Amino acid sequence: MDWMSFVTEQWLLVSLLLALVAAFVTVESKKGGKTVTYHEVSRLLNSDAAVLVDVRDSADYKAGHITGAIHIPHASMATRTGELAKYKAKQIILADKMGQHAGHAGKILRDAGFDVVRLQGGMSEWLMQKLPVVKPGKSKGKKS
Repeated sequence: MDWMSFVTEQWLLVSLLLALVAAFVTVESKKGGKTVTYHEVSRLLNSDAAVLVDVRDSADYKAGHITGAIHIPHASMATRTGELAKYKAKQIILADKMGQHAGHAGKILRDAGFDVVRLQGGMSEWLMQKLPVVKPGKSKGKKS
């Protein structure tokens, strides 16, 4: 039996599976907080209304990060939320590579009482838009 005949014969099961996958994706994306575009991130950072937390691993962070970003790898977030206590009155913007880890880190921070949003598309989108990053050996804020 090929997959097409399976789908036509078991359309109810396939429909149920697709509905469950869609529900799972929706619930998981909401756990990490809403997403904001790179335009909104720039506005929030420039107005000093938010703080950016980069949750990528150390190698990715050192390769290039947004100016002023606080580096807390997603794997360490649960034990390092205290480092962000002085920013509790501001919105926390999470940046990861492509959106895969910011959700989990966002849930941890929201559970600790922070107002959290995620950079839509992560650093991949930021770099694709050719927005400035800080790299080793280059001056801060210089486009690369």
